Amino acid sequence: MMEELISVLRLQSIPHIGDISSRKLIAHCGSPTAVFREKKEVLLKIAGIGTKILEGLYDSRHLKAAENEYSFIKEHNIKSLYFKDNDYPKYLQHCVDAPLILFQKGKINIKDRKIISIVGTRNITPQGRQFCEQFIEELAPLDPVIVSGFAYGVDICIQKAANAIGLQTIGCLAHGLNQIYPRAHRKYCTAIEENGGFLTEFWSSSEPDRENFLRRNRVIAGLSEATIVIESAEKGGSLVTADIANSYNRDVFAVPGRPNDPFSKGTNTLIKQQKAHLLTSASDLVYYLNWDLREKVSEPIQKQLFVELNETEHSIYSFLQQGGKHLLDDIAMGSHLPIFKTASTLLSMELKGLVRPLPGKQFEAI
Repeated sequence: MMEELISVLRLQSIPHIGDISSRKLIAHCGSPTAVFREKKEVLLKIAGIGTKILEGLYDSRHLKAAENEYSFIKEHNIKSLYFKDNDYPKYLQHCVDAPLILFQKGKINIKDRKIISIVGTRNITPQGRQFCEQFIEELAPLDPVIVSGFAYGVDICIQKAANAIGLQTIGCLAHGLNQIYPRAHRKYCTAIEENGGFLTEFWSSSEPDRENFLRRNRVIAGLSEATIVIESAEKGGSLVTADIANSYNRDVFAVPGRPNDPFSKGTNTLIKQQKAHLLTSASDLVYYLNWDLREKVSEPIQKQLFVELNETEHSIYSFLQQGGKHLLDDIAMGSHLPIFKTASTLLSMELKGLVRPLPGKQFEAI
């Protein structure tokens, strides 16, 4: 195990051998360790592998660097996830350029879980902050894992909101696990590691350089089944993440904003160019991803006799009892409630077995 991990790290440290080339070499030779035992002339026969790629393969300096990083991993009890391991993130495993290895800190558990990535501008507006908090509250009954970049703005806002109500959250870092950037966010680390944690492909020697953030974005996009952009300027890392998610054939969602709002230009463009679904509430996400709320209920959903309804639920249920199928907008209007409140309440009512979602964002009483 130690020899294999050191060989993986050694491959990762060699210039010109990226994740894709490493996979080719490993597939041909059978294991990371076998790559370094194979003759150079044999490796050169592999499609796409040239002399430049193999330049550093036999350089002992890379072996020494790998051994030093291995010592750091062991000393700090960091979990390593090799791309062939069973616990390597399943969605990321399907990405051709996914990291050869990931380093994990915390109590991450994403097996058989709903996972979504949420990103946005570092210059979050009050409206964006309100949407983040409301959206997470609406999502709570679904218990998804929230992935983001732990950066300023939308990232930390969404991760704090998720952590506050007990949703597991994962921060994808653009540097090694020997530090936290930005430093101001260190105070959130313990809480996040208790219910989630951090992932990175970068070594302890890596600094939070600009190019690392761009590489990090593909991990954010690849980890989940959908990526949501809440706010973004005309250009920015969030739009790069959205493009990567589209290239992985993942669903992308964007929150619309006012045409003259500089931090909605990016999201509005994504929607206009049909690169993202329009997102106004959690019900949009549930509808497009075809999530089945009943998966979260241990017993079959059935209408509860004498169930206690709060004032909002009672208003919605009274409207639905008039019969027929009703659109979300009509339910909100008929119940005299805002759309976001209606959407989150309907999610809760479905879990109680009171309403049934139908195609076309329609609902009916059970």
